[in-house]
Amino acid sequence: MTEPVIQLKDVSLTLGEGASSVHVLKGVSLDVAQGEATGIVGPSGSGKSTLLMVLAGLERVDSGTVRIAGELLNGKSEDAVAAFRGRTIGIVFQSFHLIPNMTALENVAVPLELAGHDDPFGAASAELASVGLAERVTHYPGELSGGEQQRVAIARALAPNPRLLIADEPTGNLDQATGRQIADLLFAKATERGMTLVLVTHDPSLAGRCARQVAMRSGRIEAAPALAVPA
Repeated sequence: MTEPVIQLKDVSLTLGEGASSVHVLKGVSLDVAQGEATGIVGPSGSGKSTLLMVLAGLERVDSGTVRIAGELLNGKSEDAVAAFRGRTIGIVFQSFHLIPNMTALENVAVPLELAGHDDPFGAASAELASVGLAERVTHYPGELSGGEQQRVAIARALAPNPRLLIADEPTGNLDQATGRQIADLLFAKATERGMTLVLVTHDPSLAGRCARQVAMRSGRIEAAPALAVPA
């Protein structure tokens, strides 16, 4: 039996201090199989985005264990987690998070360059072409539509060939037609490369495209169908 790519066990996390502290995650346990597409759903404030940040190693948990692609993130240094994230996890945000004074090519290439890739600009050019932006590599984010900016962000996330692709409301800033195109691209790339996809969304149609939906409420997993682990 293949080991799950995501293994969370009894994870708890409080953000803030004193009277302003909020217990965001409360005893969350979750396994996600290799190649599975999982949608995290639930009302605003239920802990969905924080859960993604924990999966990405961008938030440290107070208790419980976080194991991604067989690696235990608990206890790793910030540098070690960052290096692991750079080669294992791709992240797509709602608001794109592109660097405005860098071209599309540079936005995709620079993280590869920092990670020591032997041909960052060649890889970035190929990745941009794969998401339909071969003619837009020299354009800056301000010269691109919202959908094009999200394609750049997806290319950046895909470029290291991560095992895990995380998307936080990836269609939230886009109109319905563009959002559907971006969703098609995300699912197609995940399937094509055998990546595990975990996305947070308020869009029922987007969540419905996932093999499994995990419902959260008040920092807890309210419902999670059985893990689809291949034999």
